[in-house]
Amino acid sequence: MLQKYQFEGTDIDSLDLKALIVTRGVKVKDDVYTEFGQRFRINPNPLTCNCVILPDGTIAQLTDVALHLRYIKQAMSLESLKQMGTFFGGWKPLDLKMSESGEPVLSYNGEKITDVRFPPKSDFYNQKTSSGLPFVGNAVLQGTDCVAFQSLWPCELARAGYSCQFCYTGGISEQLAKKHKPEPPIPSARDAAEIVDYAVNKENIGDYLQITGGSTMNPQAECHIISELLREIDSVAGLRNLKGEVLIFTTPPSDPRMLDQIFHAGADRVACSLEVWDEKFAPIITPGKVKFTTRKRHFDALKYIAKEYGPNKACSTFVVGLESVDSFLQGAETLAQDGIVAMASLWIPFGRPVMGNAKAPGLDYYRKVKYGLAEIYEKYGIVPPGGAGFNVDIDKDIWRHRSELRNMVVAA
Repeated sequence: MLQKYQFEGTDIDSLDLKALIVTRGVKVKDDVYTEFGQRFRINPNPLTCNCVILPDGTIAQLTDVALHLRYIKQAMSLESLKQMGTFFGGWKPLDLKMSESGEPVLSYNGEKITDVRFPPKSDFYNQKTSSGLPFVGNAVLQGTDCVAFQSLWPCELARAGYSCQFCYTGGISEQLAKKHKPEPPIPSARDAAEIVDYAVNKENIGDYLQITGGSTMNPQAECHIISELLREIDSVAGLRNLKGEVLIFTTPPSDPRMLDQIFHAGADRVACSLEVWDEKFAPIITPGKVKFTTRKRHFDALKYIAKEYGPNKACSTFVVGLESVDSFLQGAETLAQDGIVAMASLWIPFGRPVMGNAKAPGLDYYRKVKYGLAEIYEKYGIVPPGGAGFNVDIDKDIWRHRSELRNMVVAA
């Protein structure tokens, strides 16, 4: 059952609070790192993908705004940085501090919202592969049960000057290309396999595996690269040792049958993400995907997966907060009718501004999203990926509470 809280005199639940945590960011007191960092997985390095766990088990990305700003300049143009000034001029983050009783407490404007907790301590980010590649900066732990690679290779669309506006990693690649600078070293298939092996078999903290690479200009070759990667991971770590699923994000190839090799290599689900449903905004927000990959190719790939492998095997992430609720829900239902999962990733406005805007929608927006998605998931039998939940995505959280959310709508 969803936990209830008070926020500025208003009743909110854990999904509302997750939206606030992710979209506003958090100001973390130094003593939180010093007091809890020895016993739990919380680190002042932003690359370690911190999260908090709410009382009912909901997981939310913990972005320490102050630390985040030290890294953000390399991913933004001067104009974008100016737009960020608007965000911080009128948008206050939440606070995370240690209470008098010695527990971590989330608050806002001096008013306590709730106690929170952190995942168990891990040595994951202290490790290096046999080639000397550090885990930190190349892979992350999401929540309590997922090891994820967020960008196993640079996005060629971004390097060509067509990065998605919301994408922090793509922004870095775009800026590096403009300055004629090389990308940092990327993990080899062996590196990735060793990282998965450590998470799954050494520390037993990886039930789910999520792999994302940057979009390439040759998706057919990308399918081959991912297949070889999965085979190496299986050889070293054993995909059978995962208690959960393997989710692959990839660029849709011109011939969707090329995706077969990814499934045959061990993927449980494949995502070809549209990010935005509204056709007016898509060319602006996702210029490379519209210009080079095309929306049609995304649709063809998603429908092929659903037809060949069944419902819930094809996924598409949407960045929630960039378009109207009605537009997003229309897209989610259109895909759901074909058994395709619409995943809902909360837009982090201080990651990168979009269309000159660096302010997320209000709570009413996210409430309409959660009620609407709950109804769609229930109506079409849609089951989003993941176990305990991902840091920024709210789809599995909504699915877990879908009946409760639908009852709320009926009662209202």
